[in-house]
Amino acid sequence: MAESRTQMGGPREAAGSAAPRLGVALRQRHVTMISLGGIIGAGLFVGSSATLSTVGPAACLSYLVAGIVVLLVMRMLGEMALAVPGVGSFTEYARIGLGDWAGFTSGWLYWYFWVIVVAVEAVAGAAILQRWIPAPVWMIGLVLLSVMTFINLMSVKSYGEFEFWFASIKVAAIMVFIAIGAAWVFGFGHTHSALANLTAAKGFLPFGAMSVFAAVPTVIFAVGGAEIATIAAAESDNPAKSVAAMTRSVILRVITFYVGSMFLIACIVPWTSIVTGHSPFVAALETMRVPGSADIMNAIVLVAVLSALNSGLYVSSRILFRLAGRGDAPRALLRLTPSRVPRLAVLLSSVVGYVAIVAAIVSPQGVFLFLVNASGAVMLLVYLATALAQIRIRRRLASDGEQPELPMWLFPWLSYAVVAAIVGVLIAMGMDAELRPQLMASIASLAFASAAWLLAAKRRPADGGTRTGYLAAADGRVLSGER
Repeated sequence: MAESRTQMGGPREAAGSAAPRLGVALRQRHVTMISLGGIIGAGLFVGSSATLSTVGPAACLSYLVAGIVVLLVMRMLGEMALAVPGVGSFTEYARIGLGDWAGFTSGWLYWYFWVIVVAVEAVAGAAILQRWIPAPVWMIGLVLLSVMTFINLMSVKSYGEFEFWFASIKVAAIMVFIAIGAAWVFGFGHTHSALANLTAAKGFLPFGAMSVFAAVPTVIFAVGGAEIATIAAAESDNPAKSVAAMTRSVILRVITFYVGSMFLIACIVPWTSIVTGHSPFVAALETMRVPGSADIMNAIVLVAVLSALNSGLYVSSRILFRLAGRGDAPRALLRLTPSRVPRLAVLLSSVVGYVAIVAAIVSPQGVFLFLVNASGAVMLLVYLATALAQIRIRRRLASDGEQPELPMWLFPWLSYAVVAAIVGVLIAMGMDAELRPQLMASIASLAFASAAWLLAAKRRPADGGTRTGYLAAADGRVLSGER
């Protein structure tokens, strides 16, 4: 057992001979806050208004269901991270479990998702800053992206420190809100029953029980992002430990933040008064008569936007680096700065972000809308590939007589349940007239990535040309079951 575990962990060192290795500058505190920050974003502070206004007080249940799905996916990642350490990017588990096609498409789709996030967050941040800075949105957006590009080019430690403090502010804001809201709900500062809002205006489930599940496709995009920690962990001093810690406790805390804050908002503010696009947190703070509510929340949303922009550049550049290491992207992207940052990968992701920002300004309902729609269901497709890969890797480990150090709960039934849940969400998107364009455009993105893989496969040597380092060992150890 010890010998085979060493064999499985050894590829991390072996990979260094085939491709440059990134720096090791992040600590456990960085990875923990990066995982928290990846989930707590503008989707919570502002995007939750759409769910509350269409589902009612039961929106907290929609967040609970989506959070449980993400929690189980993260548990799967934790199992694989300890079973096959040193992978560097969670999308590579799809390659190990399902083959090169899955690794190629998952990697490129995930990169595409995050470069679009970069553009969206840059435009959103510019719109907020325009309240205080008299300049065009496109100019502010380009400046924001330039600043974050510079931070990412400095070193991974600079990214980690910025994200640590960004995430700390967001977490502190949520905790303060929950504390103030809970005190208000239990009678501090007023005399009437705040719980009455849960049953007023057609009750807790004004649109029926199915509305809770119908909202999950939208909600799951808001609670996604924890997998960033699996990428950041590759540049930490103990990758496997960092990912395991994240899957054990961090996601549970985030679910508590989301569900708790949504429940309190539903208690404090009548759901019928919530306006889509306007922060329900501001509405709740104003109801509780907290002075300066709008300015406070705008500042917090700006921090959330900058955090997502910062992380988007980081994640997209590291995904490109890993793809280049597998031969799925130009080898030039493997070049590192003296501080071991993949400069060209950062710059390429930044350039695509600039193009998307221009599209958002020039053609917001045309080109940019298509780009956003094409990334709409991408995370679900990547999560689906991850879940299927976990099932196959676990079975192959079992055939070798091994048990994972951090096993998925109730395997294989919960793993199958995750696959079924994700497929169910995709089907629900196809049945929803508003979400159907996102699903169709995302499937088109998958088809495009698959066509690119076929073209790239024809140019590879007969042995694949990419199975070096940890992948070569993983293929012999996990894919074929040989020792």
